[in-house]
Parts: sequence; C-alpha cells; structure tokens
Amino acid sequence: MSQTSTAKIHAVSEEDLAIDARNGQRRKTLFTALGGVVALAVVGYSLYYGLYASHFVTTDNAYAAAEIAQVTPAVGGTVREVKVSDTQAVKAGDVLIVIDDTDARLALAQAEAEYGRAVRKVRGYQATDSGLSAQIAARAADEQRAAAQLASAESDFERAGIDLRRREALAGSGSVSGEELSRARNSFDAAQAALAAAKAGAAQARANRAAAVGSREANSVLIDDSTLETNPEVALARARRDQALVDLQRTVVRAPVDGVVARRAVQVGQRVQAGASLLSVVPVARMHVDANYKEVQLQDVRVGQKVELRADIYGDKVTYHGTVAGFSGGTGAAFAAIPAQNASGNWIKVVQRLPVRIELDPTDLAAHPLQVGLSMHATIDTRSSTN
Repeated sequence: MSQTSTAKIHAVSEEDLAIDARNGQRRKTLFTALGGVVALAVVGYSLYYGLYASHFVTTDNAYAAAEIAQVTPAVGGTVREVKVSDTQAVKAGDVLIVIDDTDARLALAQAEAEYGRAVRKVRGYQATDSGLSAQIAARAADEQRAAAQLASAESDFERAGIDLRRREALAGSGSVSGEELSRARNSFDAAQAALAAAKAGAAQARANRAAAVGSREANSVLIDDSTLETNPEVALARARRDQALVDLQRTVVRAPVDGVVARRAVQVGQRVQAGASLLSVVPVARMHVDANYKEVQLQDVRVGQKVELRADIYGDKVTYHGTVAGFSGGTGAAFAAIPAQNASGNWIKVVQRLPVRIELDPTDLAAHPLQVGLSMHATIDTRSSTN
C-alpha cells in the first residue's frame, strides 16, 4: 500500500472518531435532558397530586337511583279504569286507577243505616232514663201511701184488740151479749188481716221502688258521662260509617308523588287485592346517586362534601353538582343474597365497596333529567366544607 493511501486511511479514522465523540456527547446531552424532563414531570406530578389531586376521590361505579313509589290499592275489587301507561308523567294526586265502587257504596249505605239506628237507640236510652226517673217518683209515692195504710191498719188492729179485751172482760158479768162479743172478735180478726195486708202492701211498694231504681241504674250505665255524639254505641257506628266512606274514596287510586309511571302491571277488568303491586311512580325530579367507593377511598370523605358528577347518557358536556348525604349501613357483600363466608379456610381478601348516597342539585336535574339505573361518574372534593 502506498504512503498516500495510508495517510488517507488515518485521516478517515480520525474523522470517524471525532464524529463518534460528537454523537456520544449529543446522546449524553439528550439522555441528561430526558432525565431532567422525567424528574421534573415526577416532581410536578407529585406536587400536583399532593397539593390538588389527592383531595379528590373518583369512581365510575355509580348509578342514578330514586325512592320509587309503589302504587298499591288499599281496597280490593275489579279494576274499572286504568288512566295511565308506562313512561307517562303524572303529578301527585292524579287519578291512576279506578276500582269498581259498587260494593263500597253498599257498605257505606249499610254503615250509615247502622249509625242512624245507633243514634235512635241512644235517644231511646235517654228517654227511658227520664221515664224511669218518673217511675221511681211514682213508686216512692206508692211506698209512702203503703206506709200510711200500714199505720192506719196498725191503729185499727190496736183499737180492735182493745175492744175485744174489754168485751171479754165484761162477758163474765153478763154485761156484754154473746153476739156483741162475736162482733168484737170478728172486728179484731178483720183488723189483723188488714194489718197483714198493709204490711204486704208496704213491702211490695218498697220492692217496686227498688226495682225502679235498679232499672234506672242499669239504663244509666248505657248513657252516663256521655252525650248523644260521644256515646260509645254512636261513636262505634260513626267510626264504621267513616271507614266505609274512606274505603269508597280509596276505590280511586291516585299518584302519591310527581314522577313517571313505570312497571304497570294492571289491566281493566282485573280483580285486584288490597296491597297488590299495580305500578310504580319514579320521582325523576328527586333523583340521587348511589356511588360505590372502595373502602380505601373513604378515609377523608364526610357528609356534606361537594361532589361533581357526569352521566354517560350526556357525556362530558353536562356536569351535575351534589353533596354527600350519607353512607350505607354495610357493604354490598354484607347485604348480598349469599354473603361471603369469610371464616372459611380458603379466604382471600377483596377490597370492599361501600355505597355513598349523593343528593343532586334539583336545578341540574330539571335541566338534564335522569332515569333510574343510569351510569354516573362521581368525584368528591374532600377539601369542601362539611357544614
């Protein structure tokens, strides 16, 4: 190889080494810069999380819910009219279902008749009380008359006895004839019989008065300490009449709350029993959200804290505002139909979720209605006031 070729090779090698050195320096600078950026990012995220993001807890395991009103009849009967259908909006007090009221009207008529009869019966007790009071007065007068008759009979008996003894004393001397003595004895016997009759009459008069007093006392028990309207018999009949009137009014089933009709399960002509579920009314204007947070997320969550929510049906363009209203009394697993047997030997710890109730702003609900069961995203601001 010539000296010229050797010189060229050495020149190229030195140039390549210089290029490699420059590239290595550039890579080192880039890696250093990248490391700096990563470090800044980590520091920035740590600051962001520590100062801001750590104060928010979020879950997408949340669903719209409501206190659904179950519509059930208070009386049984045959359905005559059904005035609503599923998805129909109703107001509280709107007529939903009409039950045939023939039986209820007949029951009301019977109860009104029983009430009228009870009123007349108690009036009869009151009239009887007045009559028995007069009867007692009459029996008292009879008792006084019998007592007077007894006194007269006793006087006659005493006088007849005196006459008889006097004549018997004179009969031995011949001063009194046998006929006169016989008349005296007859008068004495008659006076004795009259006395016995007077005693019996007096006893009967006392018994009659006692019977009248007893009858009045027995009648007074039915009306004492009460007026016509407060008498127990009248009050009972009136209560039965009022109950029959209420049962008649209950043949018209009305909406208990404002909302939307759902799950209608009743048809015209159907025979329904009291308490049977006919339909539901969902109060869409009073919805709330049940957010199922992991137990490790709830350390700083308190009742009254502010919440921002999004519904999948509207996406990110609509934001709902709410507050934490309360916590469930147990986790979903605790209330499951077949709860986990944590005491078994093959137990594996699973992070539990606790339902948190979130009340929504009525204004947001009015602008963007929700339905029960819609998926929600909930973010609680643990910095917000709990007052």
